[in-house]
Formats: sequence, C-alpha cells, structure tokens
Amino acid sequence: MKKIEITLDSFDTLSELSASDQSLVRAAIERLGTGHAPYSNFHVSAACRTQDGQIWIGTNQENASFPVGICAERVALSVANMQAPGQKVIEMAIVYRDPSHRHKDPLAPCGMCRQALSEQSQRQASPVRLLLANEKGASWICEDANSLLPLSFDLRDL
Repeated sequence: MKKIEITLDSFDTLSELSASDQSLVRAAIERLGTGHAPYSNFHVSAACRTQDGQIWIGTNQENASFPVGICAERVALSVANMQAPGQKVIEMAIVYRDPSHRHKDPLAPCGMCRQALSEQSQRQASPVRLLLANEKGASWICEDANSLLPLSFDLRDL
C-alpha cells in the first residue's frame, strides 16, 4: 500500500511569516485585481522569486472561449522563465480574491498549474516552494510544489 501525505505549515496572518515571505505575498497582493477576470470575477495573482532575488508577477487571464484562458501561476512561470533565463524559480506566492466571500482559507493551484510547477521543478532540478495565501494574509506554506501532485506524469514518462 502506498500512503501519500501532504504537509503544509499554516499561518493565520501575514505578520507570522518571515520578512522575505511577507514581501513575496505582498507583491502578489499588490497586483491582485489587475488580471482579466470579467466572467468569474475571481482574481488570482502569483509572484515568483528567482534565485537571483528578482520577483516576477502573473495574473489570471480569462477569455470568452473559456479553455483559452490562462492561470496566474502559469503566467508567472512563463514571465520568470522568459525574463530571467537560466534562473531557478525558488518560490511562488499565490493569492486570490473571491467576490463571493465563500473562501476563508488559502486555495491550492489547479491541476494544470500543479503539473506546470512540477515540470518547472524537474527542469531546474530543485523544488519550487509555495506560499498559498488569501487576501487577508492567512497562509499555507508548501516546501515543494511536487507534493501537491503526487504520482504526477513527468518528463521521465515520455
């Protein structure tokens, strides 16, 4: 039998995080709402920090042809890889704004984004740390994005 466990550190407020983590979450919060989400009004912002300390932001981009949209996490990864070629993405903060106010806890990336984060980790041969937060600062920290997609299909499977 295979047992799969996910470990997340949980924090109630932004002030409980390290200064470095706070700055990354704040970078994502600052851009929250600048995406294009006219259909869901559900805004997501992702801030990547590369190994050289630069921060790259992505926001969700919806489209009337719904499958054509792209999530903030994949936008941020694309921007970081394009603007800082060869730099490892060491961590990503993901923040959302939910107009329905149904969600109080942080939310995890969708399956497509989990796969993209997993492949980023494989390409750079090091984990991507995730800071999942809500707009008010409640946060979950996941030390390796791969733990959110156990049994993933990866480059070795091709």
